[in-house]
Amino acid sequence: MDLARCLSVFHYTPKFIIPPFRQQTTPKPNFTTISANHAKISTSRMATVKARGGAAEAETAVVEKLKLTKRFEVSEGHPAPFGATLRDGGVNFAIYSANAVSATLCLSTLSDLQQNRVTERISLDPLTCKTGDVWHVFLKGDFKDMLYGYIFDGQFSPEKGHYYDSSKILLDPYGKAVISRAEFGALGPEDNCWPQMACMVPTSEDQFDWEGDLPLRYPQRDLIVYEMHVRGFTRHESSRTEFPGTYHGVVEKLDHLKELGVNCIELMPCHEFNELEYYSYNSVLGDYKLNFWGYSTVNYFSPMIRYSSAGIDNCGHAAINEFKHLVKEAHKRGIEVFMDVVFNHTAEGNEKGPILSFRGVDNSVYYMLAPKGEYYNYSGCGNTFNCNHPVVRQFILDCLRYWVTEMHVDGFRFDLASIMTRSSSLWDSVNVYGNPLEGNLITTGTPLSSPPLIDMLSNDPVLRGVKLIAEAWDTGGLYQVGTFPHWGIWSEWNGKYRDIVRQFIKGTDRFAGAFAECLCGSPNLYQEGGRKPWNSVNFVCAHDGFSLADLVTYNNKHNLANGEDNNDGESHNNSWNCGQEGEFASISVKKLRKRQMRNFFLCLMVSQGVPMICMGDEYGHTKGGNNNTYCHDNYINYFHWDKKEESSSDFFRFCCLMTKFRRECESLGLNDFPTAERLQWHGHTPEMPDWSDTSRFVAFTLPVPSPDKGGGLP
Repeated sequence: MDLARCLSVFHYTPKFIIPPFRQQTTPKPNFTTISANHAKISTSRMATVKARGGAAEAETAVVEKLKLTKRFEVSEGHPAPFGATLRDGGVNFAIYSANAVSATLCLSTLSDLQQNRVTERISLDPLTCKTGDVWHVFLKGDFKDMLYGYIFDGQFSPEKGHYYDSSKILLDPYGKAVISRAEFGALGPEDNCWPQMACMVPTSEDQFDWEGDLPLRYPQRDLIVYEMHVRGFTRHESSRTEFPGTYHGVVEKLDHLKELGVNCIELMPCHEFNELEYYSYNSVLGDYKLNFWGYSTVNYFSPMIRYSSAGIDNCGHAAINEFKHLVKEAHKRGIEVFMDVVFNHTAEGNEKGPILSFRGVDNSVYYMLAPKGEYYNYSGCGNTFNCNHPVVRQFILDCLRYWVTEMHVDGFRFDLASIMTRSSSLWDSVNVYGNPLEGNLITTGTPLSSPPLIDMLSNDPVLRGVKLIAEAWDTGGLYQVGTFPHWGIWSEWNGKYRDIVRQFIKGTDRFAGAFAECLCGSPNLYQEGGRKPWNSVNFVCAHDGFSLADLVTYNNKHNLANGEDNNDGESHNNSWNCGQEGEFASISVKKLRKRQMRNFFLCLMVSQGVPMICMGDEYGHTKGGNNNTYCHDNYINYFHWDKKEESSSDFFRFCCLMTKFRRECESLGLNDFPTAERLQWHGHTPEMPDWSDTSRFVAFTLPVPSPDKGGGLP
């Protein structure tokens, strides 16, 4: 993720319209009776029973039977599992909040939510509905079209790390679907960019026919990964899909990916996010800027509802099933599904950002904070998720398990994963470390050699069966390509591969040797640590940065369409325009550009490691030299199916042949690094490689491997 894409989320003030309800800051020992729409789980006043036999008097609490509301039978519930869970003919609600003094469960029908009304409020008695730091309640009743959220009260003291505000109805971090607006890019009531959101309540009707779907479990060395954007893939009118820009739209075009020869898709963020976060008029293009990429998560369990053709139908149940349908259909075609996940920061931003969920539930737990409450900003986006806090790391583990077990996802790419290796805030050393710390403290944000979160994920019995890929850097200066804590299973986006390959192919001196290392799977990075070539995910282009066509067309970024005077985006792209800047060029320059594109794609396919293709590169998609297209929900980011058809006899055909060659060549995708006794390098003359500073030519031969020789397949 580029720092350049992390604009401030505070171009405007979010508007929340909350029903008038002010909760007392201090809980009362004796709660009031239940009104039709405001229930409290109540206990009677403490009755005193005097024990005459001793010096002290004992008191016994006499608890009334729990009450009925207009809609629900209410009891104290259970502290586990977190979230809203079907059990015993009802729904159990459980949520962690250590620092809140009161909690209220708010239930709304879909129609009431759209009119900013709460249908039922149920206040939780800390005597009966709190176990440790977990608030819980159990309800039986009619949950049809019902949604929920929480109100927490406590200190509003940013300097102490607390942002409790009883006027805010908060999302449950464990909510399985988030409901607000139905249509991508559409404003809420009164042009509100942040209308009230709520979580789906599970029902017994939540069923999906997986048709016996099972994980494909390809060896990682055999993967050819395709990074793609769900909406951008089919939103262009030339896709001619029934449901453009949706999960169903992707399903309609899976056969294209099968033809291309990829066997794994890596979906850019599909967790719930607010595309209106950057909403502002763009005078350059005459449209509105949106958060198109989605690297700003609102909820980690919910799929992006507005990527679903069903929208908010059935309170999100239909959207969940649509995502499952995508996974199932991909598996039928032999394609694994990875998710790009963003556990480094959330959409709540810095202290000026909205209170949506984590901040209002327990800010000092979920975020990495300085002693006076300031947010650490290793993400470049305003806050940093407190990943190695025990509660937060359990949350992340639970989330990933859910996507594997319930949604059948095959792997994850972790955005700015180096943040997950940094030490957590020392707000509560007893809670984090088991005892008060004395002497040399671990400074908040210090990189850890054995991060507790990475340890948990690496050794979890569920996650051991899926692929885990780290973007091994962050915007705080931590760069761990080749050194990310791995436990033998983590792979990395190999940013050094990208930089070296670009330099060599564009003709920079002194890169022939480094280029040869890349072809071998970067043993200089991964061999000493005990890893394999497939721990390197090789790429030349990704969503952020130039497309492959632009890499050979532009020397400089051309980001004026972003409305920031070309000040955003990376300025050092290691690109070469082949002699003329821009698309309008001579025939000879265009021929050279096509040859360069073939060089890059060929390099990807013959390198040891796992190749990753960026969506659209297979037909030469151009973004007009824009290398930071985070804000464009338009032709700049859309896959142009008409252009793909035009190039079907040219570059697309070449790409298909190269992926086929890689799949069929046993010498590619080795399980170990090729050894000198089998690998022969060549220059312009066979067996005479040229490693001079000015070398522009590298060739090699690698015989078909055999089990008894180094560098062979197992």
